[in-house]
Amino acid sequence: MYRRCIDALGSIRHKGYEFLFVNDGSTDGSMDVIRSLVSTDRNVRYIDLSRNFGQQIALSAGLDHCSGDWVAILDADLQDPPECIPDMLSRLEEGFDVVYARRKNRQGESLLKKWTAKWFYRLFNALVPIDMPLDTGDFRVIRRNVVDILRNMPEQQKFIRGQIAWMGFRQTYIEYDRPERKVGATGYTIGKMFRLALDGITSFSDFPLRLVTLSGFVFSFIAFLGMLYALYSKFILKDFVQGWTSIMISVLFIGGVQLIAIGILGAYISRLHQNTRNRPLYIVRDSNL
Repeated sequence: MYRRCIDALGSIRHKGYEFLFVNDGSTDGSMDVIRSLVSTDRNVRYIDLSRNFGQQIALSAGLDHCSGDWVAILDADLQDPPECIPDMLSRLEEGFDVVYARRKNRQGESLLKKWTAKWFYRLFNALVPIDMPLDTGDFRVIRRNVVDILRNMPEQQKFIRGQIAWMGFRQTYIEYDRPERKVGATGYTIGKMFRLALDGITSFSDFPLRLVTLSGFVFSFIAFLGMLYALYSKFILKDFVQGWTSIMISVLFIGGVQLIAIGILGAYISRLHQNTRNRPLYIVRDSNL
């Protein structure tokens, strides 16, 4: 990844650059490789986190400590090709504040992951009153003013691509074919992707809360119709099992609404609780900054 970044920067390296590697609790010897790069290139910096804090927090650590006027964000698994960076920088020179990379296709990924990624962005835009670019990740180049605003956003549950979309500014994109991961396996399980999606939606929308209110009215109305039918069966049709109808209506409808409501309210309350604890987002074990 380092070699390809050096080659991609090419003739623009004379303008000044730095590489800032964030080691998010890896156990594969990455820090040894990074320290060897530090010994040969004075423009290499690193942040070694005390444990794995997650991708979004690791990106936040990098943004907190980078020093450039233009900042490129990319993963080290080479699914974000560094060769795209010169084209993205050229778009910044045209006056844009954010240039993101949009995937035309995704190689080496399962149909389930492609399908969930595709529909998450469309669901997100349907629920949230901001326009987040479709089929994009965190691979992008941003100006210093965008970095400074991100650093001043205090929430603990980071969703950087959503935060950048929320800011506005002048944004554009380039398209690229996302290659297959070179080595290793992705750490983004279905569970982690679900949590990221939930963080993204609850960070920018109160639609789930309004949906709970609406569903409460709907299910209550259905339960009311069910009760009318239960009364009709008992007093008119004379065809009923003693107590069964009323119990089932109460348990299935009202209980279901309550569980949904408690779960969604709990997600929002959990966010409030985590933000009020005011813990640091991450802990740095070692750095050469």
